[in-house]
Amino acid sequence: MARKKGRLGEILVDWGVVTTGGVEEALQHARREGVRIGEALVALGLTDEEDVTKALAAQYDMEYVDLERQAVVPELLREVPPDIIRRHLVLPIAKNGHRLKVIITDPLDLETLDLLRFRLNAEIECALASRTRLRDFIERFVRSDVSIDEAVHQLEDSGADVMVETEASDEDDPDGAPVIRLVTMLITEAVNLRASDIHIEPMSNRIRVRYRIDGICRERDNIPKRMQGPVINRIKIMSGVDLAEKRLPTDGRITMVVGEEDIDFRVSFIPGYHGESVVLRILRPESARMGVDILGFEPEDHARFDRIIKRPNGIFLVTGPTGSGKTTTLYAALNELNRPDRKIITAEDPIEYNFTGINQCQVNEVTGLTFPKILRSMLRQAPNIILVGEIRDLEVAEVAIQAALTGHLVFSTLHTNDAPSAISRLIDMGVKPFLVASSIQAILAQRLVRIICEDCKEIDPSPDLKVLRALGFSEDELKSATIYRGAGCAACGGSGYRGRLGIFELMEVGHAIAELAMKRAPLSEIRQEARASGMTSLLEDGRKKIVRGITSPDELVRITQVSELAVD
Repeated sequence: MARKKGRLGEILVDWGVVTTGGVEEALQHARREGVRIGEALVALGLTDEEDVTKALAAQYDMEYVDLERQAVVPELLREVPPDIIRRHLVLPIAKNGHRLKVIITDPLDLETLDLLRFRLNAEIECALASRTRLRDFIERFVRSDVSIDEAVHQLEDSGADVMVETEASDEDDPDGAPVIRLVTMLITEAVNLRASDIHIEPMSNRIRVRYRIDGICRERDNIPKRMQGPVINRIKIMSGVDLAEKRLPTDGRITMVVGEEDIDFRVSFIPGYHGESVVLRILRPESARMGVDILGFEPEDHARFDRIIKRPNGIFLVTGPTGSGKTTTLYAALNELNRPDRKIITAEDPIEYNFTGINQCQVNEVTGLTFPKILRSMLRQAPNIILVGEIRDLEVAEVAIQAALTGHLVFSTLHTNDAPSAISRLIDMGVKPFLVASSIQAILAQRLVRIICEDCKEIDPSPDLKVLRALGFSEDELKSATIYRGAGCAACGGSGYRGRLGIFELMEVGHAIAELAMKRAPLSEIRQEARASGMTSLLEDGRKKIVRGITSPDELVRITQVSELAVD
């Protein structure tokens, strides 16, 4: 270990990070709680973990590594067994002959360094990173200590005929039967890779496993066909679904701890030609707490959205295809409005996230608890705000409109391609035009675009001008705009994108649009008036995000329909 240089507190004082008084306070806290001074400084809020780690690196003459900025060669992860990486929080970053450079979090952890020298038969050189960032990196990029191939092999050795009923008692045992470890590994890896869904799809000669990441399905691995029964039965046990029911679609729910978070999974089983297909929708707690400010609104639309959702009554519709983020937007609005002086009731099918302070009702068609029945009962509960999961038919639409006209603010979703189409859709559904005109306050259409990965973001030296012109860029814009792309790196799994945000089309139903609705005007006239009234189209909003370097032209083309490309 390198020679110690000065004291940690003195280094931080010299850097101007903390005061001498702060160091004294931290020393007293450290003695009282039996912790180190660095931990005490962070616990008291006098500095953050990164500054303490940098100071420790200076104190012990070690290199400091910022894992958010410095890329780690993925191949080197194989140099250290995954169980050691996870258990001891170490990460290999460079190798030169028999000398291996690893990131650690504690310069005084000599026991771990001796273990590495013994297990790897190598000289160990150390660099330092903060515990939080190193743990996050390992969770994202280091595979589980049991690979699919290893788990399948163990499952075969134990006998595929050993049915899952005997494994139910081992549900919380990570070292239990191989099929348990296999399913747990699949779920844990998908969560760590930021997947939104896990698809387990039986085929004629194999079981295909895919993760949906940022809206795109990525094939993970294939499981041998003979493992189909044990794997699907294991998931059924976890989700509380009847093992004997294989002829009808069934749904279940799983709650399990991944990392340090309680994650919910909504599970769907559908019979198919080659067996039951399973989809696990991953419901992350942070999705329910997402604020309006991080959805992706441009400043002007953000201000309009905030103003609209605070109106006392009327209907606010969010439209778009499945998977376009409609529910997330509505939850963000409810988070904004959820105050002790407001009563909020929701009717959902299914309830995806639980909210403190909001009354949530689950639709159950089997028992007759339908959307219309819940909505009529809601009105007797004197709510201020009502959320209807989806307007599916005339009956639901009429009850929602009745609620809006009697002084309630109603949020709901509708499946249309753009905002103006929602008016035509409601009228085609059978709603009287004057009710549409008098009850709808605003309609928001949205899509989700992938964000260019910040770690590999670069200027596109030769963007496709044909695509840019098709997206509506003028010749002047083509000359001045800087177009970005993602080159692909370990952080984004080589895709060039990491994360998603919305592009939006917000149409307020003012007097002119209400008149057109009353007259059953053609969709083209409604769209033209909406544009004249200040509505930014989905395509225009997407172009702004291309110019700002948030997304790429190819991504906007991927999620934008051809009909929208023709919009002026």
